[in-house]
Amino acid sequence: MVDVESTICRCCAGTLHRIGEDVSERLDVVPAQFRVLVTRRPKYACRACTDVVMQAPAPARLIEGGLPTEATVAHVLVSKFADHLPLYRQAQIYVRQGVALDRSTLADWVGRAAFLPWPVQERLLDRLKASPRLFADETTAPVLDPGRGQTKTGQLFAYARDDRPWGSSDPPGVAYVYAADRKAERPIAHLKGFTGILQVDGYGGYKVLARQSNVQLAFCWSHVRRKFYELATPGPAPIASEALTRIGELYRIEGEIRGRSAEERRMVRQERSLWSKLLSRGCAPSSSSSARRPSLPRRSATRCRAGRACACSSTTAASEILA
Repeated sequence: MVDVESTICRCCAGTLHRIGEDVSERLDVVPAQFRVLVTRRPKYACRACTDVVMQAPAPARLIEGGLPTEATVAHVLVSKFADHLPLYRQAQIYVRQGVALDRSTLADWVGRAAFLPWPVQERLLDRLKASPRLFADETTAPVLDPGRGQTKTGQLFAYARDDRPWGSSDPPGVAYVYAADRKAERPIAHLKGFTGILQVDGYGGYKVLARQSNVQLAFCWSHVRRKFYELATPGPAPIASEALTRIGELYRIEGEIRGRSAEERRMVRQERSLWSKLLSRGCAPSSSSSARRPSLPRRSATRCRAGRACACSSTTAASEILA
């Protein structure tokens, strides 16, 4: 509030009355501040009984016997994983604020806190496996390998659900699962109990999963398109270029029916199917034929997209990995 020094009229010396006000805004920032929370627990003893001492139990701590509160650990985690601020830089920032925290201490907090959301992650994966369809993708992840002085390559699997294109009000979700390698037994273990449609790329582990369970595979037009794109980019390739055009038409159709009911999507897809136009062109052996051949064994799986349950591509999971 910024007010006048006096409400006396300069002309007649009468009293001024308020007729309104002007309001303006400015953006300000309050820097983060550290504080020390002190917990006092009085002890009580009986004057008659020398062996009786009573005291309230100590409040639970996120890290048993540790210094940080839950908010402090959350701040370190968000700064590191959401804001991509390394621990050594965080330590430098805290020193400027008068708090000396070694990077190894922050690393210990991060490591201990990483195990706490485990039940939530398991519950999330269970909820996702109850869905009629999932997207799956995987990528490499460098992992510290103590004793070797270098990192080793692990695998990060992403299992995602997004039913909004089918008009569902269920929120999208994704669960990440780390594995030491890319063996087929990994997704088999992760998706135990899942019986819906799994939309994936060409990774062979998912095919093993489908053979051993009631999972139906649906493949990805984005991965099929990539093969034709690689052929069309260097120079003239009429068949590959036409394939790209046809696949582009598929995506335009998908854009038109996004958000409609499953039955409406099925009807539009069947009425405007491009399978015969896309896969029956060119009989002579050629590089374009080679590009088509990897997709032909997947035709039965990709064709379920013409039904009502599949999406056009599996990039939902891939996008979550890249996010």
